[in-house]
Amino acid sequence: MYEGKKIFVLGMGRSGIAVSKLLCEKNHILLTDVKCDDLGLIKELEDMGINVVITKNQAELFNENFDYLVKNPGIRADHEVVVKAKKLGIPVINEMEVAYNLLPDGVKIVGITGSNGKTTTTSITYEILKLADLPVHVGGNLGIPLCSIIKNVKAGDILVLEVSSHQLVDLNNFKTDISVLTNLSEVHLDMFGTYENYKNNKLRIFNHHTSNDIAILNGKDKDVVELTQNIPSRKVYFSSVGEADYYIKDNKIFYHDEEICELNDIRLKGMHNYENVMCALAVAREFNVSSDVIKEALDNFSGVEHRMEFVRRLNEREFYNDSKATNNKSTIVALSSFTSPVILLLGGLDRGQSFDELDDHMNYVKGVICYGETRDKIKDYCNSRGIEVTVVDDLDEAVKLAYNLSEEGDTILFSPACASWDQFSSFEERGEKFKEIVDNLQ
Repeated sequence: MYEGKKIFVLGMGRSGIAVSKLLCEKNHILLTDVKCDDLGLIKELEDMGINVVITKNQAELFNENFDYLVKNPGIRADHEVVVKAKKLGIPVINEMEVAYNLLPDGVKIVGITGSNGKTTTTSITYEILKLADLPVHVGGNLGIPLCSIIKNVKAGDILVLEVSSHQLVDLNNFKTDISVLTNLSEVHLDMFGTYENYKNNKLRIFNHHTSNDIAILNGKDKDVVELTQNIPSRKVYFSSVGEADYYIKDNKIFYHDEEICELNDIRLKGMHNYENVMCALAVAREFNVSSDVIKEALDNFSGVEHRMEFVRRLNEREFYNDSKATNNKSTIVALSSFTSPVILLLGGLDRGQSFDELDDHMNYVKGVICYGETRDKIKDYCNSRGIEVTVVDDLDEAVKLAYNLSEEGDTILFSPACASWDQFSSFEERGEKFKEIVDNLQ
């Protein structure tokens, strides 16, 4: 499928680099971005035969001679190169679609999506299946492009993939055997315009499903239930409240009448994490993993980097890195985990969201420090609610000020409720910077 082709790769993120490296031996690759300061990376790619062009005038490079446009998932559909490709009838895809089309036969795919909980659910699922000695690989939106691991995937293997809404836009042939929809909330409206468009895009995780495929669904989420009512998949429901296939009762997780594990067996705490665990259990049971293996995996799993990650205790203050909180819902989940005074660090890219959703969850917040593109919007929100707020320019200043304003027993929580792209290339880079600043505090 991808031999002797001329392929335009838009965006030098991890996915763009991975797909370029995978395809460069048998195709002509033009990889472009508006900025790249890593000259060593550019040389490495060029030495592989990849044509790298750093320019703001990317549309001038693109013409009817290209066979495919492979775009970074974060690039909008109205980008001038994407618009030009569609006018020319040139397929627009992403690296996950490319890798899918190159997979060997017989690979089982678990696709996990949702507004929140994707990374934790993906990671727990992978750890359970790995402990069960199944031939499993993990990748996708959690920072491991499928193109970067495809050479290790053999017929009969299992792929556990986190699939974001941005990736779903450009997946066409891609099909899972098991799809998980963790939950739905109003996020990424800057990309999709309306909640309805966003939800319909999430529905694509069930593309090409038949009654032989499985959908694992949040039974307490009315939007999830309504959205998926007409899919042909065999439906498996989980719920932390009320009846479902997987449910919580008496501090235990059950599958129908069978006890799977006690909540005390789970190292992760919080109802949101118990819901993530139920998703993973539902997948594991489809592969006939025993309860003993499940319990051992849950006892060993301590969490995901940048998601409510404990960083340090300094002079009786605790620091938590929740950089992966790129929307209100994620920050609400973080805030619900504390009953001690919190100094909350908010801010980042303005994606058009209001912060009103935080209202009922700010009870323990003694002060907010905000930075980045959304700082003025956050300041106005806090002022209207009588919440102490300080505006700073960047994360470094925010962390140092938070520490200076804190008292013994306080929690300093970095849960920004915004994307990172105004000042950082990714939430991972943002989280690493936060930890670096905290580690250097005296």
